[in-house]
Amino acid sequence: MTAAVAGAAMAGHADPQAFVRESDGEASLDLLVRGATCAGCIARIEGGLKADARVTQARLNLSTGRLNLRWTGSADLARDYVDTLGRLGYPATPYEPESEADPQKEDERKLLYALAVAGFGMANVMLLSISVWAGGEEMSASLQALMHRGSALIALPVAAFAGQPFFRSAVTALRSGHVNMDVPISLAVLLACGLSVWETFIGHGQTYYDAAVMLLFFLLIGRFLDMRLRARAGEAARGLAAMQAATANRLEADGRIRAIPARDVKAGDRLVLAAGDRVPVDATICEGEGALDGSLVTGETAPVIAKPGLDVFSGMLNLDGKLVLEARSDRDHSLLAEITRLVEAGEQARSRYVRLADQAARLYVPVVHGLAALTLIGWLVIGGEARPAIINAIAVLIITCPCALGLAVPAVQVVASGRLYREGVLVKSGDALERFAGIDTVVFDKTGTLTEGRPRLINQDALPDGMLEQAARLARTSRHPLSRAIADAAGMGEAAAGVREVPGGGLEAEQHGRLVRFGAAQWMGIDDHSDPHTEAWLQVGTDTPVRFCFEDSLRPDAKAVIAGLKARGCGVTLLSGDRPGPVNAVAMELGIDDWHAGLQPRDKIDRLEALKAQGRVVAMIGDGINDAPALAAAHVSVSLASAAEISQAAADFVLQGDKLAACLVTLDVSRAARRRVLENFGLAAAYNAIAVPMAVAGLVTPLIAAIAMSASSVLVTLNALRLARRTR
Repeated sequence: MTAAVAGAAMAGHADPQAFVRESDGEASLDLLVRGATCAGCIARIEGGLKADARVTQARLNLSTGRLNLRWTGSADLARDYVDTLGRLGYPATPYEPESEADPQKEDERKLLYALAVAGFGMANVMLLSISVWAGGEEMSASLQALMHRGSALIALPVAAFAGQPFFRSAVTALRSGHVNMDVPISLAVLLACGLSVWETFIGHGQTYYDAAVMLLFFLLIGRFLDMRLRARAGEAARGLAAMQAATANRLEADGRIRAIPARDVKAGDRLVLAAGDRVPVDATICEGEGALDGSLVTGETAPVIAKPGLDVFSGMLNLDGKLVLEARSDRDHSLLAEITRLVEAGEQARSRYVRLADQAARLYVPVVHGLAALTLIGWLVIGGEARPAIINAIAVLIITCPCALGLAVPAVQVVASGRLYREGVLVKSGDALERFAGIDTVVFDKTGTLTEGRPRLINQDALPDGMLEQAARLARTSRHPLSRAIADAAGMGEAAAGVREVPGGGLEAEQHGRLVRFGAAQWMGIDDHSDPHTEAWLQVGTDTPVRFCFEDSLRPDAKAVIAGLKARGCGVTLLSGDRPGPVNAVAMELGIDDWHAGLQPRDKIDRLEALKAQGRVVAMIGDGINDAPALAAAHVSVSLASAAEISQAAADFVLQGDKLAACLVTLDVSRAARRRVLENFGLAAAYNAIAVPMAVAGLVTPLIAAIAMSASSVLVTLNALRLARRTR
């Protein structure tokens, strides 16, 4: 792609120089790169940029398409680097996380159009070809010629359109001085079409339009499935980045409040946070009291009490009250930015798992080129005629097409994904089944995963008469999780009038001339208990406060799932951001010996890394926003349908409903899918061992080669369909 084309690609987008960040003589820029599909693309992009000695870092995340570029020098160089990417064949625009744009959508749509056109062309060309085959000698030469011309009118434009993904990739590779798998594929299609045109208008009338179009159709199926699944891998990081506040309200020295872009907040700035706003950067509360949704950090449902001196983190939601904060960092160095980077790092690490199909395909290009060239030369030497030599070389290129090899994994993924969908499990990552089959350790979050995530009053029978209804009259006016638990326990009833909700404290109201308060121990001046249960207190006038204890119930099938995993040879670990008391109680009840409490997102990552260092293959099952980095960093990850959207996006599997037992089905299906994949590789290898020598020997025409290639694809698909059967 020329610089002019790259400039055109930038049309409608902001000048990249406006997004450059400068610090200590170094400039940095995040770009969204299009067209990168493999490790080779990463090497070309990073190598091409690092050829400039001023570039100190060029790192591309294949899942999200995000390129982090750093260099020494002027910000004006940003345009030059975008032009460099354009010349390499990868158009780039500034990375804007707030837009939640999916960099693969347009490419995916184009591939789907190509697949539809190839399918249409194959169906119509095969209709004409079958007519010629069925007619045999009874069909006149003029009618056969007419059929072939009709095939040409359909196949040539179809091949020109549907083959673009392969042609563009091949041209880009050749311009860069190397070859990839799309080079021999493009060569086979072009030779088959070219020879067919020659045969139609000049030669003997033996055409291969059907072979060319059929080849493209089956290859596009595998390419589309691969892109569709890979495009979903970056959803978690884009969703997390979009959670960052786009603006912030800065308190100026003269007392005025000024709205500024969140990226312009600096450490030391004083910010005003209204109810319903998200914290834009990591900060410390200077003034005001209230409650914050702290699930981003702890994963717990109970709000965090906001008061002066409390450290808060970006992405936390202010539930009530006006707060004044002092920024401790800028947005790029906030906790939410770190979580986003951790998720991206996990997704990038995930892409380094190379499938067996990729490893086998590395040999494809040199072997196929070599065989086709030897076949061409050999038949020229033996027969002395160019036509049979070219036909046999084309047959070799087609019959060795890696269609069966390319479908060996996607076919199993599609069938296994459909089977799991019927079992209530959504598969979100292409190679997740393969990775889940190899796990030996399962790490669980607690709240909302092993437990239901809904507090329940557990000391109702021990409460003095009338106290539950007294508390419920206040609780029915609030949406706090503990208030809802009280209202549920008491049932339907009256709500008190004039209830005031004290931010960070609780509820209070005048009833029968006495002040009734229900809320936190600290608000009432009561020392906290080191108890495994969550608690709240009710005080009527000056009477002794009454303690209400709450517990988060285990999921009904949690114990059976833990036992089932152990029976399948898996170790179990519990990681939670909750206090040690509740975590220990859950671990004891479920029989989990390895548990850790009070963990933040970075701590969970560290625990996973420690398990990996011990040689463990880890699956992570969680539901909170704070679990998203751990879900992305684990070898494979599972989330629940009730989980935060970010956690669902980061996970490879999403369990529908409230049944954890589906993870056992997922493990069983994943292990069966791994066996089907290995069997498919064996079938593909056996096919090539038989078919290739026949093509080299001239025993196979290009059409028979295309049929054989298609038959091998059907064979691996039928083998994959065995997964659809439910077993006891």
